[in-house]
Amino acid sequence: MTQALMSFEEGVARLLSAVEPVRDVELIDTLEARGRVLADALYSPISIPRQDTAAMDGYAVRCAELERVGVLLPVSQRIPAGTIGLPLAEGTVARIFTGAPLPEGADAVVMQERVEVEGDRVVFRHVPHPGESVRRAGSEIALGAEILSAGAVLTPQALALAASVGFDTLPVRRRVRVAIFSTGDELVMPGTPLGPGQIYNANRYQLRALLEGMGCLVDDHGVVPDRLEATRLALHRAADAADVVITSGGVSVGEEDHVVAAVRAQGRLDLWKLAIKPGKPLAYGRVGAAHFVGLPGNPVSAFVTFVLFVRPFLRRLQGAKEAASRTLRVPAGFARTRPDPRREFLRVRLDARGWAVPYPDQGSSALASLVWADGLVDLPPGTPVRTGDLVRYWPLAELLN
Repeated sequence: MTQALMSFEEGVARLLSAVEPVRDVELIDTLEARGRVLADALYSPISIPRQDTAAMDGYAVRCAELERVGVLLPVSQRIPAGTIGLPLAEGTVARIFTGAPLPEGADAVVMQERVEVEGDRVVFRHVPHPGESVRRAGSEIALGAEILSAGAVLTPQALALAASVGFDTLPVRRRVRVAIFSTGDELVMPGTPLGPGQIYNANRYQLRALLEGMGCLVDDHGVVPDRLEATRLALHRAADAADVVITSGGVSVGEEDHVVAAVRAQGRLDLWKLAIKPGKPLAYGRVGAAHFVGLPGNPVSAFVTFVLFVRPFLRRLQGAKEAASRTLRVPAGFARTRPDPRREFLRVRLDARGWAVPYPDQGSSALASLVWADGLVDLPPGTPVRTGDLVRYWPLAELLN
């Protein structure tokens, strides 16, 4: 009797339940922290703005002195950003620029487009109200407020926020060490002439880029021949200093697919084969203290299983707080009258109407489809689709976030 394949949801749950975050923490320069995972929450040591400031170029005023249109008042001082003005003398206004602190006594800023300048005096064509065009002290960030939570992935925006309150170093989880290798006697590296039956190893470049983009330290073991003993030795070496070993190829059931047998010999296999398309032969287990993930050899299958399974797995290992990828419901720009019994992920692009149009070749080796597509459509198993039906769409920008 054929064993039922594990579902997509069960596969994700199995991987995520098997991993605990790395514990080591290091303090690094904020400039070097992009893509790292924050180990501890950050609390602001200052308020922003630190005091009431002008929200635009104009004139700092006392509202009580401008109760009607046409009031004429002299300019007593000029306050650029980065300087502190004198207390505002009664019956005068101050020329002020965006970001400059309000002088003591002023309670509003009248934008320069609402006045007429007559020498060193100003005619006001607007009646302001207290607080107009003023950024109040602490209105953006209060003193002591949490600005980034533990587990935040440090994006350029997050680094800017940390720097804006004065952090020049940040506590981050250590980098996850990932060892990779590909299997296949047919694989050669770009730059080498192709022999009969050979192909270039695209997965090496794809996986390294995906992993390094996540801030992982990658130990590249190249290509391993399709031999059981060679595969066992490669697994042992790769797992020796890695948190995770990721392979591509050799996880199917062919006579030259030795990765599953090698994992069972060197450690244990906890998951193999999912009811998904592409990516059915995804495998997970342990080799020594290292996690093992076996990706299919076809580049599209390797990419899809990486973004759907491996990326959230690694984010948890890095200590990142969980954030499910957001999906959309969009109209199908296609029909599917003979659905697959497995859960299927189509490479699609949204057209000008916002409809999901699939790439013409959905084969698992059609690498060009990943460059063309801007997302994946998630089709439930055995469910027909009519043109215009709403389908679940996963933006690649979300899956790679």
